[in-house]
Formats: sequence, structure tokens, C-alpha cells
Amino acid sequence: MAAAQRILRWEGCFNVRDLGGIAISGDGETRPGAFVRADSLEDLSGAGWAALVSHGIRTVVDLRNPEEIGPDRAPRPQDLVTLNVPLDDVADTDFWAMCHNQELDGSPLYYGPFLERKPERCATVMRTLANVEPGAVVFHCGLGRDRAGLISVLLLALAGAAPEDIAADYDLSLVCLAERIRLEEGEARQTYTERVLARRNTTSRVLIEELLGGIEIQDYLREAGVEDCETEALRTRIVGLPKGRRASTGE
Repeated sequence: MAAAQRILRWEGCFNVRDLGGIAISGDGETRPGAFVRADSLEDLSGAGWAALVSHGIRTVVDLRNPEEIGPDRAPRPQDLVTLNVPLDDVADTDFWAMCHNQELDGSPLYYGPFLERKPERCATVMRTLANVEPGAVVFHCGLGRDRAGLISVLLLALAGAAPEDIAADYDLSLVCLAERIRLEEGEARQTYTERVLARRNTTSRVLIEELLGGIEIQDYLREAGVEDCETEALRTRIVGLPKGRRASTGE
């Protein structure tokens, strides 16, 4: 599944894509129609909400803080389940001041420190994604880059995607953000993230490969409080059942 095919056009959003179709270890790929990452959904038009529902979305997981959430531009379909699971922990002002002062936020530079300091926050989101009702799930933040990006890294690493492919998915957000800048401001220029990484003489691929090279995702999640049955539920959603296993019939 080519990157262009994974990008979804939901009117009112600019950074939406399906996490399916990404190669994983064992000569397979992630399952389309399981998890979708996105920017804020509140600007979706009626047509945008219809496209979301047509994609099979049944649950929305909003990673933003309550004070970020505004009214929907168009009515949200009543059958959708929306869960607010804030990831940031804005009360930890010392952490965010450090990220700001060291120019870590807004790029994968903050992922490592966040994972180290906030395992329980990551675990809460992952447990939520593991326990939602059947159907596709969209999780989103504001721009669809940082918080949604971090959860995507965890999901794709858990599925067995290669670090370079996980980084390539991250970079698609920069492409979408650059296009938004061009449309809104009439000029093409680097995104904030690209400028930060250029000043550090690094790339998202280098940072994500370093991050994943120093962590075993299932062990991390287990220590953070995610049950093994929940990580298996996540894998089953994003990959499918392991070879030789069949879904229970209840008999």
C-alpha cells in the first residue's frame, strides 16, 4: 500500500492517514482499516464526517487536553464513540519548560524523554486503544504530528514495522503540514519541525531509529501497566491473528 494511498481526504482535516499497508517482519503488513491517525477532527465538514464513517471508524480517541477542545464545525455522527484521553500531562510544567528551552517539542526529539518520564500516560492511551469496541479507530491530536505521531510509533513498533518505515510515516505529517502552509500562506517553506531538525543536523529517521534501538516495546508497555492480553489485542487489530490461530467462536 503506497504512502499516497494511505493518505485520507476528509474535508476539514489536512493530516489524516490509515496505518495499514506498512511492511512488518514476517513478510506481512499492517491491516488497513484498523487504526487511523489524524489532526483535530472538530473542523470536519458534514462531508468529512461522512468520509470518516465510510472508512469504518466507530471510535474516536482524542489525545488533546480538555482546554484544547472546541465545538465541532458540523454535527458529529451520533453513533460515534468519542473518548478523551489526554496524553501530554500539562500539569508537569517542569518537563514542558525543559522541552521548550531545549527545543525538543514539536519533533521526535521529545519522544525519548517523554517515554521515560510518562510511561503511565502512554500506557493509558494504548490500553484504551486495545479495549475499544470493534470497528476502526481514529486517534488524533491538534496537528496530527506529535502526540498522534508518538502513539503511531508505539503501535507500528509493536506490530513489527521497521524503524525506517515508522520514520517514513512520521515524515508524511511534515509533507501534509508543508502543503497546509502553502495553501494558507501562498508559499512553500520548511515546517517548524524541519527547521529544528536542520539546526540539530539530524533527521526524524535517525531519531526514531535511535529511539527504537534502545527500547523493546512490549517490555516497555508491560512495565508501564499494559497487560500482555492488551498488547496481543492491539497486534490482532493492526496485524491480524498469528498464523495457526483462529478467532474464538465462543464455543
